[in-house]
Amino acid sequence: MMEDEELEFVEDLEAILHLTPEVQLAIEQVFPSQDPLDRADFNAVEYINTLFPTEQSLANIDEVVNNIRFKIRRLDDNIRTVVRGQTNVGQDGRQALEEAQKAIQQLFGKIKDIKDKAEKSEQMVKEITRDIKQLDHAKRHLTTSITTLNHLHMLAGGVDSLEAMTRKRQYGEVANLLQGVVNVLEHFQKYMGIPQIRQLSERVKAAQSELGTQILADFEETFPAQGSKVAWLDKIDRRYAWIKRQLVDYEEKYGRMFPEEWCMTERIAVEFCHITRTELAKLMRARAREIEVKLLLFAIQRTTNFEGLLAKRFSGCTLNNGPGVRPLLFCCSQPKKPKAPDNPFHGIVSKCFEPHLYVYIESQDKNLGELIDRFVADFRAQGPPKSGTDEGGAVLPSCADLFVYYKKCMVQCSQLSTGEPMIALTTIFQKYLREYAWKILSGNLPKTSTSSGGLTISSLLKEKEGSEVTKFTMEELCLICSILSTAEYCLATTQQLEEKLKEKGYLKQYPALGSGPGCCM
Repeated sequence: MMEDEELEFVEDLEAILHLTPEVQLAIEQVFPSQDPLDRADFNAVEYINTLFPTEQSLANIDEVVNNIRFKIRRLDDNIRTVVRGQTNVGQDGRQALEEAQKAIQQLFGKIKDIKDKAEKSEQMVKEITRDIKQLDHAKRHLTTSITTLNHLHMLAGGVDSLEAMTRKRQYGEVANLLQGVVNVLEHFQKYMGIPQIRQLSERVKAAQSELGTQILADFEETFPAQGSKVAWLDKIDRRYAWIKRQLVDYEEKYGRMFPEEWCMTERIAVEFCHITRTELAKLMRARAREIEVKLLLFAIQRTTNFEGLLAKRFSGCTLNNGPGVRPLLFCCSQPKKPKAPDNPFHGIVSKCFEPHLYVYIESQDKNLGELIDRFVADFRAQGPPKSGTDEGGAVLPSCADLFVYYKKCMVQCSQLSTGEPMIALTTIFQKYLREYAWKILSGNLPKTSTSSGGLTISSLLKEKEGSEVTKFTMEELCLICSILSTAEYCLATTQQLEEKLKEKGYLKQYPALGSGPGCCM
């Protein structure tokens, strides 16, 4: 009966102490132990068999039982201590919770105080920042006011000094002062609504105008204009010699008076060129009947030489202002150099000769007519080329002379003008090239009995058969070969001339030249 009760107690105890594998594993990790009694799969029979493996080991059973009882008492003491200790845990926990709540309330209070202080500090910083910004604005406005007052003082004093120096004609001092006054005046552009500022600006403009008029009057008085307006074409050298002397005198006496970037010497030279061109045009219109070819060519040559001299001496930066423009005395910026021709001064004076180049064209017309008449007379006097000599079948010398003369005229005309005179010269050469073809070439072909109208170059080039073939003497054959060679030379040379005209751009500018000298052949 006792055994059954013990067995039942063990089973109940095992049921109560049965733990899940996860809990058992956690206990083993927290409280590791090698004691078999602490194992989850403890078996009492195996444990007793381990203690008493043999009958002889039963002799120590009392000692073993005492050890087990000692362990039991120690476990009971430990359990009793733990149970007694847990009786005060609830009370200690409530006390700790209350203390924690009080600590949290105190912490919230401190946080609230810190937040309030932070908001007050932020407000104080905003106020300080606002004050600093106001001080910065006040400092900036004060600095601007002081600077403006200084500029105003400089402007007022500068205007007074400018007017006084203008009256005294102190141009060297005025040059630097004027630029400074203009620069200071730029700072007051947004204050032009103020009457006093506007009055100072008007005084500066009036001083500029008065100064410009006064300087121009002084220059006109210093440099008399008669030397640039009086003299016929035969005295044109004196014009250019005069301006050279005047420019040298100006640079020695007044060159340092104006800034270099104003290019005053060039402006004076350009103004002289405009005046000279205008006056020469008036003179030549009034005395057109007195203009001779040699005199015209002389004047053009001297003028183009002077224009070349200007191109070597000056850059041409003032030519953008156009004819008759006055010097820009108050513009200190350097004008840009023109990109166009190699000689920017080409035609600045010589352009006035173009309306009178008809004198040159008429002269060439007359010279070419006389040249053709001389060729005809020489051909008749010398007779046709002789057979058996080097002259037989060769190009007539007169043809080469004609083209050499025309090329010389073309070069000369291109230096004078590339406009209407070039067209007129080409038209004249066409006319005399046709005359040469009729009077020298076609007019001297042998006469035949079969053709009432005589031979022509085109009829010679046609093939004939049988009785149509005309028989010529050796001298006639030499003459025909020479005429045909000359005609071929004329054709090839005129075609080369047309190609040259195309290269120079004359045919694009003047399409009438497309039917140039070669059309007569």
